[in-house]
Amino acid sequence: MVKENPDLLAPPTTDSGSVSNAKWPFSLSHNRLQTGGWARQENIGVMPLATSMAGVNMRLEAGAVRELHWHKTAEWAYILKGSVQVTAINTDGQNYLGTVNQGDLWYFPPGIPHSLQATADLKDGAEFLLVFDDGAFSEDSTFLLTDWLAHVPKEVLAKNFQTNISAFDHIPADELYIFPMEPPSDSASAVTSPQGTTPEPYTFKFSQVKATQLSGGTAKVVDSTTFKISTGIAAAEVTVEPGAMRELHWHPTQDEWSYFIEGEGRITLFASSGNARTFNYQAGDVGFVPASFGHYVENTGNSTLRFLEIFKSDRFQDISLNQWLALTPPELVKAHLQLDDETIGHLSKTKPTVIGPA
Repeated sequence: MVKENPDLLAPPTTDSGSVSNAKWPFSLSHNRLQTGGWARQENIGVMPLATSMAGVNMRLEAGAVRELHWHKTAEWAYILKGSVQVTAINTDGQNYLGTVNQGDLWYFPPGIPHSLQATADLKDGAEFLLVFDDGAFSEDSTFLLTDWLAHVPKEVLAKNFQTNISAFDHIPADELYIFPMEPPSDSASAVTSPQGTTPEPYTFKFSQVKATQLSGGTAKVVDSTTFKISTGIAAAEVTVEPGAMRELHWHPTQDEWSYFIEGEGRITLFASSGNARTFNYQAGDVGFVPASFGHYVENTGNSTLRFLEIFKSDRFQDISLNQWLALTPPELVKAHLQLDDETIGHLSKTKPTVIGPA
């Protein structure tokens, strides 16, 4: 634990005051094991600071299904490995079927019913990250098809579906949640709907978006300008090379929910009023930065750091400290920080985003 949190044991001298815990490892979450996969979650129950978003790390064996369900919240997902076939229907009776691969996304607005099924692309199935736009979200409070029908009188089911009551003699008495099944066919297509298919796809090929190369790594952004249906979640995928850093910045109005995919890094949160605290992160950790808190992300390891910045918003927004100072009259900057002309001349009028080693 000491090696994973060196800046808690020996904080930088710049740390001061009090900042709430902003780190949660999924490895400490309770793992809900099912026949066909597992799920573990992060919410305000384990990280009270993260009030605006919650996350679930889920794995499905090849062919396994996360049963037909819906949520009160929006659901955004990033595929960590493998491939997943998703289905959905909207309020107009238009349906959708699509397959997403490693690095791709899906998004379902609140109340949209959907299902998830791992394909046979990998023998051990698929693993993905789910993000919900409510820090109090619980995966155990999902509206499940089997759970609902198990609590409806059979005569009502028969009347609703206009069939014989005996047709429902074998419906499950308890929810399935995750269950095994044969993998979907590569040629599977959506059931033909007289209303047609949804006007916008619920999936997005984020893996095919070209990242912007920067001096210390890369960055690519997805929000409603490119993934049109994703009006509640925006995100960036960032890589930071050893010795480099995601520059000092803040997000004006939205909290940042972070997930670390690979590598090691540290973040110092500046909470105003002299309060600052540094946290260390490894692959599988969740981080959280409240809106307007100043911060950076520094690669402290020997390999590439890759992480997601996720926001409860339709647009990605940040403010660069470097750019702010470069676009402010030099006399003002000098009066504040006592910088010389050479240093001010090095300030960047465009966002560096990821900065290489000094």
